[in-house]
Amino acid sequence: MDPYLRDVLDVILRMLHVIAGIAWIGASFYFVRLDLALRAPKRREDADAGVAGEFWGVHGGGLYHSQKYRLAPPEMPEPLHWFKWEAYATWLSGFALFVVLYYFDARVRLVDAGIADLDEWQAIALSVGGIALAWVVYDVLCRTVGQRSQAALAVVGTGLVALAAWGAGELFAPRAAYLQVGVMLGTIMAANVFFVIIPAHRKLVAAMEEKREPDPAPLLEAKNRSVHNNYLTLPVLFTMLAGHFAFVFGADEAWLVFVAIAVLTALIRVFFNRWHAGRRVWWIPVVATAAVVALALWLRPEATATSVTGPVTFAQIQPVIAERCAPCHSGASAPLGIRFETRKQIEARIDDIERQAVQTRVMPPGNATGMTEDERDLLAAWIAQR
Repeated sequence: MDPYLRDVLDVILRMLHVIAGIAWIGASFYFVRLDLALRAPKRREDADAGVAGEFWGVHGGGLYHSQKYRLAPPEMPEPLHWFKWEAYATWLSGFALFVVLYYFDARVRLVDAGIADLDEWQAIALSVGGIALAWVVYDVLCRTVGQRSQAALAVVGTGLVALAAWGAGELFAPRAAYLQVGVMLGTIMAANVFFVIIPAHRKLVAAMEEKREPDPAPLLEAKNRSVHNNYLTLPVLFTMLAGHFAFVFGADEAWLVFVAIAVLTALIRVFFNRWHAGRRVWWIPVVATAAVVALALWLRPEATATSVTGPVTFAQIQPVIAERCAPCHSGASAPLGIRFETRKQIEARIDDIERQAVQTRVMPPGNATGMTEDERDLLAAWIAQR
């Protein structure tokens, strides 16, 4: 794909994805917070009318009063606002962005021959297959294990996320591996809305229109899936942001790092959800803080070892940068505007070169330009003597 066209699509799709994602996450967080904070109605007539709980809030210069019915009110409300397009727009824009950046440029971004010697079509097929399989396996688990115990479902689900993270790390380039897991989890979330939550709401509305008692089972399952989405949100957001941090996705056990962070971010949601329900579980932020410190210490890079002896001049490393790095990092389309065309530009990015090309080896992406270990050693020696 033409680099400029890719950049244009990147901007458009990324903006749409972020805007739609904010709307979806905001609605999800609000309604879970609302549901957990509901209190029994104070007016007897509300309880007699089927109100299960009510919520009072202040925002935007006024007071708001929300009520949730046990099943449905006696009359069909008009207008009835649905919350679905935020989820659909988020997934469609996110998957389109993944296609543009990782499928159209699979040789550089998706495939790393040093990890798995895959053809482009094989990597794309494995990626698509993994995304589809994630939803199928999750949905089957919800309909089996989840019907008996939500706690057991959480344990089994966490194990399968760990398996997916490990498998992606064995198949794809490091940055792509994290995003692959993020797309798998994001697909589960969007599919929950499309296949479970919205159909349950349609059944509720249909029952109201037909003046019959709605079946509570689909509504309970819809609520469970909404809660699942709530806990998956922060791990998915992390996969979107982690691409900026090579020391995370480029770690030796990057899949294990992801699992640890996914569990920690889900725990943060547990903390806030308990808070919304009126409980303060302070051990969660304490444990999460200690775990973050432990992760930071674990991931701290060690001093770069090199077999090169003697002084290394800029003239020796310049051809390496020119051949292995500058093909991407030059001109107006250079990623993040990072250019390696002059000595000043190269020296200004010494820390980035050390972290990404020497320590984590995530650059060049997929080692598409074929940087050798001897060249990495040469760069390490040059950096160490400065």
